[in-house]
Amino acid sequence: MRVAVLADSDTRWKWGALTANRIVSDNRPNGHGANGHAPDEHGPESHRLSGYLLRGRATPTPRQLEEVGVRADSLREVTAVEFLREMERDAPDVIVLALVGGAVQAVLHGLARVIEDARLTGGAGNRPVVVTGYVGVVYEKLADGLLLRHGADVVLANSRQDADRFRAVYEGVGADASAVTEAALPFLGGEPYEKHDPYTVVFAAQPSVPESAAQRTYLLRRLVEHARLHPDREVLLKLRSRPGEHTTHIEELPYQKLAQRVEGGLPANCRLVYGHMGEVLDRTDLLVTVSSTAALESLHRRVPTAVLTDLGVREALGNHHFTGSGCLTSWDGLDAGDLPEPDERWLARQGVAADGSYERAFDGARERVTELLADAAAGQLPPLAPYYDLTTARGYLPAILARHHLGPDGAPLPGAPAADKDPGPVRQIVRRAARGAYRHGVQRVAPVIRRMGEL
Repeated sequence: MRVAVLADSDTRWKWGALTANRIVSDNRPNGHGANGHAPDEHGPESHRLSGYLLRGRATPTPRQLEEVGVRADSLREVTAVEFLREMERDAPDVIVLALVGGAVQAVLHGLARVIEDARLTGGAGNRPVVVTGYVGVVYEKLADGLLLRHGADVVLANSRQDADRFRAVYEGVGADASAVTEAALPFLGGEPYEKHDPYTVVFAAQPSVPESAAQRTYLLRRLVEHARLHPDREVLLKLRSRPGEHTTHIEELPYQKLAQRVEGGLPANCRLVYGHMGEVLDRTDLLVTVSSTAALESLHRRVPTAVLTDLGVREALGNHHFTGSGCLTSWDGLDAGDLPEPDERWLARQGVAADGSYERAFDGARERVTELLADAAAGQLPPLAPYYDLTTARGYLPAILARHHLGPDGAPLPGAPAADKDPGPVRQIVRRAARGAYRHGVQRVAPVIRRMGEL
């Protein structure tokens, strides 16, 4: 079986590739895998995994891909049009779209056009099974994100609660909700928690939560104060990316810069760390965050987990998702020795289960994909039919498609880049300069741009 994963960031590549490994083979996690990674072997039903990275501001670097640690049989960077042309030439059996909602919608319309054109011209018209979903906690833009994902054959929900919410949104607008399939986050796992020496506190930083300099400075200051109050503890600031790299969300004010401004410097027992979250959790005694998906990984292992209320419990922060979890607390409470106790019923509804049930979490999705593959082989899969079309969203859809160089009918616009065209060194430099301008400001990047004119 052949599977293609199209992803637009390091985190979504991790989700997409691991999801593919879970749903197309009998490759059940045992809850005790190495750092939450999927097994290297594909299981008894072997599949070939082709990876595609959507070219954009968050395209992962080789270092980020290495840190994710999920291997593919092939991996290359493409535009949406290039990906569609590749699918037109040689469609796989399953496509996993691990993208932001607008990109999912664009690719769905493009695939629908590719399949229909092949049918009309007498081609094979191979109809792949299309799967999509969310990389973590869904705490904002629920209706918008879901409707942009509508049209896929399978829309994965990471928990029972999400599955209920997803169906309610689709049914509420009169859209078919049968694609919604309950599963779980594919990267949960790792060894159950055991105490460590020294006791280690980890703050899981997020690129865009919170956004303001004052609030990010506050969180760092409290982390440093905790380290000074508890010199016997190791206090780690877990960062998602190194300077110059991007993740799913753009980080305007990296903690690395803020750490350089700490008066007196960081205490000896406080330091910045990178790397795979599963490896960091292997040595964690207390995971602290505002609303990171790392909290679910931590809770799955039964690592004590604290979700901060210092900046309020607000939708903008995403920590409102954890109401009822038993994990909400503050730095004052943690400094005083408080340790949150998670609510078991809440955990069960979130797909977080260290009791062994996680081993079966992907059975339903795997069975659904198997059924759809049988329908595809028999030529019985219906056309891809997203809820958004020129009847339901004439004032919204065309702009979404145009961002990916597609017309209102899903066909490439004139001037779309040719497939397999290598970006070349100059184009790569231009892209890096553009990202730098976005991140650091034009004034700091201007000398680089000027030097490019001499190439």
